[in-house]
Amino acid sequence: MELNEVAMSRRSVRNYKPDMPIGKEVIEELVRFAQEAPSWKNTQTGRYYVLQEPSVIKEFMLVTLPEFNQKSSENASALIITTFETKISGFNREQVPDNELGDMWGAYDLGLQNAYLILKARELGLDTLIMGIRDADKIREKLQIPESQQIVAVIALGYNAGESLERPRRRDLEKVLKIYDK
Repeated sequence: MELNEVAMSRRSVRNYKPDMPIGKEVIEELVRFAQEAPSWKNTQTGRYYVLQEPSVIKEFMLVTLPEFNQKSSENASALIITTFETKISGFNREQVPDNELGDMWGAYDLGLQNAYLILKARELGLDTLIMGIRDADKIREKLQIPESQQIVAVIALGYNAGESLERPRRRDLEKVLKIYDK
């Protein structure tokens, strides 16, 4: 698939085919591709935690996701929890922010990585849903994620169960773009 086709066909899927495992090698390919995203001074602070066993996913969702996200990600083949190491991206060696954004650079860098990941998933015929409403404390406890990492998203990964998804309307360019030509 060409990049434009990948981007234009990607949707947030909320209905997954059950019993469709995804191999470890595919997960590794997704994360390797995500690592190609640029990051602040090449710090590469993104981290990934993956659940693939259906019973583990179900129990995890019951404890960490609100009911609407449990329903939206039901039957997903995998859940990918994305985090970043704090006080690195956007900071100097003394852990002082290099600008007013501080750790928001870590979130920015992880957002780029997540975008690469979901686009690669789409290229491979997989679908995703990025969920930001979750219980970070319970996720941290369940997966033993260190306090030095900020939990950002839970990404459902799987195969669309036939949900018909129209391309959402995008804002007019005039509302989001200003070009200074003089």
